[in-house]
Amino acid sequence: MTLDRFYPIFDHSDWLRRMLPLGVKLVQLRMKDQPDAVVREQIAISRDLCRDHGAILVINDHWQAAMDLGCDWIHLGQEDLDEADLAAIRRAGLKLGVSTHDDDELERVLSMAPDYVALGPVYPTILKKMKWHEQGLPRVTEWKARVGDVPLVGIGGMSVERAAGVLEAGADIVSVVTDITLNADPEARVRQWIEATR
Repeated sequence: MTLDRFYPIFDHSDWLRRMLPLGVKLVQLRMKDQPDAVVREQIAISRDLCRDHGAILVINDHWQAAMDLGCDWIHLGQEDLDEADLAAIRRAGLKLGVSTHDDDELERVLSMAPDYVALGPVYPTILKKMKWHEQGLPRVTEWKARVGDVPLVGIGGMSVERAAGVLEAGADIVSVVTDITLNADPEARVRQWIEATR
């Protein structure tokens, strides 16, 4: 199954309700600092919305809730990997995407046979305070050579204007957060993204 090249990340099902009808086919739900009941409710709503629209839903971090609620994909950061039960995740048939930032992390992740590898931040990002500076496009090309057939996601500082260069550098997928959520017209921006990546 080929993943769509446009991969927005949202923190609430309300965003999915707005954006899925526009043609989003791959989306991540990333919730931070929410009580478990809210997390589970949001995952269940988002799961149903994505099923209705024929889209793939990836749950960030909350792998146990994703398993319990019958989701198909999870995304884990490096810290999440330390606590996650990877054997249980694989037994449940969940597909796994993982964040990487440096050589050691990439080696660790490739040994897990991930379903995609994310590299970031490709450009400076306002979303997270990170110890990694921008990776740059040459790094995208290098990572793609190393991951081979595993889909490579470029994330960090992404915009419609930068998407083509990241894809040309070797990324299979471009992931984006604030370029949509902080845009004055998020729907119009999503339409631009879809046009730029398909």
